[in-house]
Amino acid sequence: MEEEKSGVPQWPRVSKFILSACAATVAEMVTFPLDLTKTRLQIQGEAALRQHGSQTAYRGMLGTALGIVREEGPLKLWQGATPAVYRHIVYSGVRMVAYEQLRDVLGRSEDDRFPLWKAAIGGMLAGAVGQFMASPTDLVKVQMQMEGRRRLEGKPPRVHGVYHAFLKIVSEGGIRALWAGWVPNVQRAALVNLGDLTTYDTVKHFLLRNTSLQDTSLCHGLASTCSGLVAATMGTPADVIKTRIMNQPRGPNGRGILYKSSIDCLIQSVKGEGFISLYKGFLPTWMRMAPWSMTFWLSFEQIRKTMGISSF
Repeated sequence: MEEEKSGVPQWPRVSKFILSACAATVAEMVTFPLDLTKTRLQIQGEAALRQHGSQTAYRGMLGTALGIVREEGPLKLWQGATPAVYRHIVYSGVRMVAYEQLRDVLGRSEDDRFPLWKAAIGGMLAGAVGQFMASPTDLVKVQMQMEGRRRLEGKPPRVHGVYHAFLKIVSEGGIRALWAGWVPNVQRAALVNLGDLTTYDTVKHFLLRNTSLQDTSLCHGLASTCSGLVAATMGTPADVIKTRIMNQPRGPNGRGILYKSSIDCLIQSVKGEGFISLYKGFLPTWMRMAPWSMTFWLSFEQIRKTMGISSF
């Protein structure tokens, strides 16, 4: 293996992909119940569904979570976790490797700083590429997360598992249907990674340069706390649109019957529910992103250190 400037071996991108996927899997399983709660909140009170005669009782974050446990069972808090893990194996693995590669290509300045504008470009591109590749698994995850609610409403289940969900989507709309909602999905990922990757990388190296902190878990924890908050703030509106487009019922041709596009969904949501609707589920999103980000980055940095790979 080639040597980096610091003398630490430069590991192959495949190895970094695997380590990124492992760290993301740990973070995803720990925080998944908050993701499920967030998804249910984003669908709640959907204006387009009300026009089709669907009525939903309003609940807050805690009420939604307790309702899932009481009405569906505690294990349902992890419904859809399997495709979520599949998603992060692809998404996190690709975005982390892509960002490091872009950081190497774009290059640091003479004083070893990675300028904020370069970090922003790298974060957005890495997130967009990673999410586009993982979009089919995200679609399956969203649909599986809503199955418990459909059963309580007396509606027949749409899917019976990950494999069945993939087959059903392809049979109804073809391969292209697996990328339903990919535009807001990629937009969200670009914004989230602008907040997550860019913020973490920038804050971490700012702390290392300007404080007495060392490259340890304390520094990683502070940087990840900042990145989780920024990512949630920037990504929630696109996440709401993405969730609604992915969850909408579809006609015989496989096209959605509620929204024509992400812009149409945005307009309907704001007109029917107000601008604040774009931040439905923000609290569980942030409460999930904060521990997710911290769990991921602490795990990721520790795994790299254990395996002898240079710090991120």
